[in-house]
Amino acid sequence: MALAPRAAAAGVIAGVLAGRSLDALLAGAQERVAERDRPLLAQLCYGTLRLAPRLEALAARLLDRPLRRKDRDVHALLLLGLYQLSDTRIPEHAAVAETVAAATDLGKPWARGLLNAVLRRYQRERAELEAALPPAARAAHPGWLFDAMAAEWPDALDRIIAANNSQPPLTLRVNRERLDRETALAALTAAGIEASAGTLSEDALTLARPRPVEGLPGFSEGKLSVQDEAAQLAAPLLAPREGERVLDACAAPGGKACHLLELAPGCELTAVDVDEVRLARVRENLDRLGQRARLVAGDAADPALLAGAAAFDCILVDAPCSGSGVVRRHPDIKVLRRDADPGQLAARQRAILDGCWARLAPGGRLLYATCSLLAAENDHVIGPFLAGRDDARECTPQVPGAERTVLGYQLLPRVDGCDGLYYALLRKAPPSP
Repeated sequence: MALAPRAAAAGVIAGVLAGRSLDALLAGAQERVAERDRPLLAQLCYGTLRLAPRLEALAARLLDRPLRRKDRDVHALLLLGLYQLSDTRIPEHAAVAETVAAATDLGKPWARGLLNAVLRRYQRERAELEAALPPAARAAHPGWLFDAMAAEWPDALDRIIAANNSQPPLTLRVNRERLDRETALAALTAAGIEASAGTLSEDALTLARPRPVEGLPGFSEGKLSVQDEAAQLAAPLLAPREGERVLDACAAPGGKACHLLELAPGCELTAVDVDEVRLARVRENLDRLGQRARLVAGDAADPALLAGAAAFDCILVDAPCSGSGVVRRHPDIKVLRRDADPGQLAARQRAILDGCWARLAPGGRLLYATCSLLAAENDHVIGPFLAGRDDARECTPQVPGAERTVLGYQLLPRVDGCDGLYYALLRKAPPSP
């Protein structure tokens, strides 16, 4: 028997609260609900987790005492109910009734009375409860992230918060090997799909409303790919040329690798990723687009990786990071990340940068990218790297729509617009005459 969507969502949210990844949990839960309920399940999970810090603060005020750890699913159901009442168009009576009923689906009918009482109290006291929240909770961000963004981006804080708490747009990249953007836009329009041309990337199209990509004209034939507009800037910034040896050092799931090949079909691309499972996604994307690359599973920071291979003319380092610029797409970041993570990740980023620099040919270029808004993972990684060597200089061209930082460019997330990404282009000194 199919599971009710709210009970399934509570299980997913409880798993994230316990430290697990949303993507993996949601994929499993989708198989346990009726097909017609899958969009609702995704909305409930993503929406609740996007606002989790605010919902947690409200729950703490509404409960006389915290629920036991073994009842984390009931706690998740409470957050889910608060989300429906505060931020959806679901009728309030239905939101309460269905959330209360889900307690029975979870095998915990004792929680029905508790959930009903707490949700009804929220309805009565909503204004007073929300007015009493501290700024970070009111903004639905963990305190450490809110404080960091307020310190680094005070003038843009409100729009960053709004973007992080919004549903992201579905943006496509047109495969310029197969067609031009105007032709792709015309095909979408003919199919009754409203879309508009991007403003940052020459290859970007954004749909007015998200929809399953498999039904888009040209997607299965490799004419279109899903990729945020900010991420589409990586390949033209690195600007690979025909015949060059190119390394994508942290390649999964393969969007940037495929774009590099679309811009320079004659380049020789090697795609590396530390995760063999995720590297399979790169192969899937390459196959759909009819492209070829060498795939290598391994750690780009490992000096032994690619030992003996010829040096690369250009390298993309899309470094693992806190994801603070893409929390709307990965809202479990708000639950899973901690204030120590950016500093710890910076050490990893520097190790990958050092490892890749050793594989870059003299005169070559390296593009360092993260989806972080925090200088600890961006300028503060690039700065010490440049200071420690005399064969590197920063030469990032102006990035459309981005803020200039000391050593790169920062794109900030925008409602109905791009994600938050950082770029710094480095050039290695040519060989001595």
